[in-house]
Amino acid sequence: MAGVRSVTLGLLQHACGSDRAANLSKALHLAEKAVKAGAQIICTQELFLTPYFCQTEDYKNFDLAEDLQGATTQAFQVFAKKHGVVVIVSLFEKRTQGLYHNSAVVIDADGSYLGAYRKMHIPDDPLFYEKFYFTPGDLGFKSWKTRFGTIGVLICWDQWYPEAARLTAMKGAEIIFYPTAIGWHPKEKQTLGAKQHASWEIIQRSHAVANGCYVAVCNRIGHELSVGQDGIDFWGQSFVAGTSGEILSKASESDETVLIATLDLGKIDDTRTHWPFLRDRRIDAYEGIVKRLSD
Repeated sequence: MAGVRSVTLGLLQHACGSDRAANLSKALHLAEKAVKAGAQIICTQELFLTPYFCQTEDYKNFDLAEDLQGATTQAFQVFAKKHGVVVIVSLFEKRTQGLYHNSAVVIDADGSYLGAYRKMHIPDDPLFYEKFYFTPGDLGFKSWKTRFGTIGVLICWDQWYPEAARLTAMKGAEIIFYPTAIGWHPKEKQTLGAKQHASWEIIQRSHAVANGCYVAVCNRIGHELSVGQDGIDFWGQSFVAGTSGEILSKASESDETVLIATLDLGKIDDTRTHWPFLRDRRIDAYEGIVKRLSD
């Protein structure tokens, strides 16, 4: 089987305040800590520059959006080049007037801009009113060859869809990153919280199993209020799952954390050879998957 080819990840888990510049400074500071801990690929959480504004439908929030290659991306390009690391940066993208996306950019270890992913699955649930803000992605499922491995990026609500993980893995991704902002409605936490969190973790670990790849999930922490609502308790618990779905590293529910995990990319070949799910796929029998509901 393939020999050891290791890479160290750094996931940035933290709370987000109302000061955009302070949030950027915090993310860069945590990224510095990740570098000192040996991280070679660093991932921010979803929409880390601001509180999770999708709790309400407010036209003023569109002013928070920016260009894909704007000031935030440029700041991380400088960082990536300085430290020789790959960075995944979540952004609220303004594509043009009236057209916005929930996006992530990938920056290689020389500071070069490799490309972007736009969130494909857009939720519309109480306190998660993302359809008001975001157009579904149109770049498809992608992977990028970086200095430290081939990676794919999906975003939050995408994590519930096995099709998204499968297609990203089929593009060659050795690690699938999920920048995330998910949590509990406070009134539901007592009765549904454990089940909701377990489902979230199980589905993503299953993507690692089904595709024989690594999965890295970066979530925020803290309680964020919205006008007239109880807000959201973000459940943190960022984690990295191995090629058999095992938890390799996991953060707490409430602590600011730079989650570090070192991966052996050679295990992907070993896992896929012993569990040959890609070999045994019946691609001649899956045409029904492109229908909303099979007859």
